[in-house]
Amino acid sequence: MHDPCACSDFNRAELLRAGAARAGRGLPAIEPGMPQPAGTGLDRRSFLMRGAGLALSVYGASRLGVEAFEAGVAQAAGGPADPVLVSVFLPGGWDSLSVLAPVGDARYATLRPTLKLAPGSGTTFAEDTRLMWHPAAAGLATLHAEGKVSVFPAVGYDHPDQSHFTSRHFWEVGATDTGASSGWMGRYLDVVGDPDNPLQGMALDASLAPALATTRVPVAAISDPTDYSFPARGVGDPIADPMLAAFGRMGAIPGGSDALAQARAAVRQTDGVRRSVAGFVTADGSPSYTSPVTYPTAGGDLPLRLAALAAMLAGGLPIRCVAVEGVGSYDTHTGQATSLATNLGQTVAAVLAFQRDLEARGLADRVLIQLWSEFGRRPQENGSGTDHGAGGCAFVIGTQAKGTMVGEFPGLATLDAQSNLRATSDFRAMYCSLLEQWLGVDAEQVIPGAASFARPVLVR
Repeated sequence: MHDPCACSDFNRAELLRAGAARAGRGLPAIEPGMPQPAGTGLDRRSFLMRGAGLALSVYGASRLGVEAFEAGVAQAAGGPADPVLVSVFLPGGWDSLSVLAPVGDARYATLRPTLKLAPGSGTTFAEDTRLMWHPAAAGLATLHAEGKVSVFPAVGYDHPDQSHFTSRHFWEVGATDTGASSGWMGRYLDVVGDPDNPLQGMALDASLAPALATTRVPVAAISDPTDYSFPARGVGDPIADPMLAAFGRMGAIPGGSDALAQARAAVRQTDGVRRSVAGFVTADGSPSYTSPVTYPTAGGDLPLRLAALAAMLAGGLPIRCVAVEGVGSYDTHTGQATSLATNLGQTVAAVLAFQRDLEARGLADRVLIQLWSEFGRRPQENGSGTDHGAGGCAFVIGTQAKGTMVGEFPGLATLDAQSNLRATSDFRAMYCSLLEQWLGVDAEQVIPGAASFARPVLVR
């Protein structure tokens, strides 16, 4: 992983996100003028004081203390095999003009005298031969050649906001609304979800992914199923497991006020997830599962998390939506050539291994993977990097993906009013298609103004 020099806005946003949604604390207050992350305000007090009809949607993280049982995660009960959407976020705004480099555009070399990629250094993009896959994106080129990648070469929204925090918020909530307080995947889960199954929405992280923030049903944050534990100060083996089991039985006691009933339900549900995840860990704390493919060793937690996710899906856990971050930062104001190649290469290698894992397990037809970032970078380089732009790229990956380009690459001859790449598709249209064609719900129940977006065909 390579960390480029990032702007202060990105660092501030990352600081806020890092403290977000930890069990028992909820999301922190943020600076005036910045949109609050979806899920803000869901903490232990609001959970206990609200009516019984609203379940807390911020649950669990690695190494929770016993005092966090009130914010536990729910029991994973078996059920039908639902379609699964795995959202992989590339933080910082990745440079679409490097991921899909327009080496055949007459202005490319002029705008990128230092950062330009040499024609022929990567695979030509078959659907628009002006474009070339970055060499580090070879795994995406391979899957695209197999018909498994739908490509958005210039995706964004009208009147783009070049703030990391604001633009990311728009993508997370599925609307250009700074006041929105629930995530787009969270609202989908509110429509179809189970009030007793937080694993339906899983953030593979120590904090809640705002895109999963719900208003009605619970979701979970699990950084690593092999490190998902509930230590109590001064209590260890052989007492810890019987103590936790006793807490779980206490959660099944009926009666009491609505607030107590909610608290007991959270305790019971927490014990259910503890037992469900325990099946993926051996007595010495190592994974109990094996993968049918070899995952890359580089890339930090991402390959480990995706390998665990494939095992959990194979184990029948009732998962519908997953959010995870890619490797590193893409806020490449300086040193872009090295940092983008490293982080992109490690992210794509992990995603390719995950796709091959799903295929080997016979699960690939159930899962789509979405890769996205909050915006693209400026076409004009600043020397060794690029500044915040507008139109970016996104990908939908899987055996059931349509595997074609959505929206055209607009070229560099005519840029927008801020000299950025013009968007030829809207991220909300992508969400509408994923909701209706893959997840099987009416997008108007989830995305504000859904009727105004044409649905690109994303699913076979």
